[in-house]
Amino acid sequence: MATATPLRGVFLFTLGLLLFACMDTTIKYLTGFYDVPVVVAARYIGNLLLMAALLGPRYGATLIRTKRTGLTVVRALCLASASLLVGIALQRMPVAETTAINFLAPTLVVLAAGPLLGERIGWMGWASALIGFGGVLLIVRPSSGLDAVGVACALLAVSANAGYQLLSRVLVATERTMALLFYTALTGSIIFGLIAPWFWSGRVPSLFEAALFASLGVYGGLGHFLITVAYRHAPASLLAPVNYLQLLWAGLLGWIIFGHSPDRLSLLGMAIVAASGAAVALRSRRPPVKREV
Repeated sequence: MATATPLRGVFLFTLGLLLFACMDTTIKYLTGFYDVPVVVAARYIGNLLLMAALLGPRYGATLIRTKRTGLTVVRALCLASASLLVGIALQRMPVAETTAINFLAPTLVVLAAGPLLGERIGWMGWASALIGFGGVLLIVRPSSGLDAVGVACALLAVSANAGYQLLSRVLVATERTMALLFYTALTGSIIFGLIAPWFWSGRVPSLFEAALFASLGVYGGLGHFLITVAYRHAPASLLAPVNYLQLLWAGLLGWIIFGHSPDRLSLLGMAIVAASGAAVALRSRRPPVKREV
């Protein structure tokens, strides 16, 4: 087992978050020319091919061995649903606002983990959750000019993402990390691989667009891998607040690529969501879980 080095864990975690922000920004760009299912299919199929090429020779059949296959597939379906909904939201809204709304998911997870998983949450956790919802209201207020369908999809994605994260907490005690990642990529590839042809417009991607399509699998696969490795070097309590750096990456990339700049109230809402989510994560208490790798 590798020696824990917290600073390395924080660095890997931050890099993984940057890759996720790059993936969201690329998805937004591509959905300006292609339907969302086509773009999401490219993400999952690229991720699956990357895992098969790099991890297949090392892990072999262990990639598909699970003790609770049904729950593992349901977990993957939750993420596939969230990916589609976030893709629609990104097509209609700026990257930063979409990312900020999606960060309600960790708060819902911590609150739901109390009654569902027996995890302890203090009064500060509940207060922080309410404040976080207030931050989202600032972001999606009527005067913000955000697309109503995009907001609805982003909020629905929060629920799907929360289900994915809750099932991750349940399954991590019995399933290998790489198997969970592989089933996620496999399930998404099958679903969107079957759906995508019905949404293909016939447009032939340019070399630049083809490179962007190929990058989606790299961003997603490498991002998940870096974050998984980060937890081997640093405790979750240290990495939880760092998670909200993705808001910074999303804001910067949205400004650089699309010229989107959130107004002051939206920025305040994003700061509130980030602060409340970090507070919930730090105040939550949960028993240690053994991981099988």
